[in-house]
Amino acid sequence: MDKSEETPDRSYQNSLYPEDQEKVDGFLKRGVNSVERKPFRPLYMIILLIVAVTSLSILSQWIARASGIY
Repeated sequence: MDKSEETPDRSYQNSLYPEDQEKVDGFLKRGVNSVERKPFRPLYMIILLIVAVTSLSILSQWIARASGIY
């Protein structure tokens, strides 16, 4: 089969009608979706949670020892 006879890959082409694409573009440009955000970093969130939980645990241990409970 010759390259020219093959149908082109259309997966990258837009499959919406122009009026539907306008609606999608309009929706993405208003409200919450219009704000540019940094990419989500799950590793940063996990590290932040570990630091927060560890800090609160150390604080609670210190309060318990200082008050004579533990």
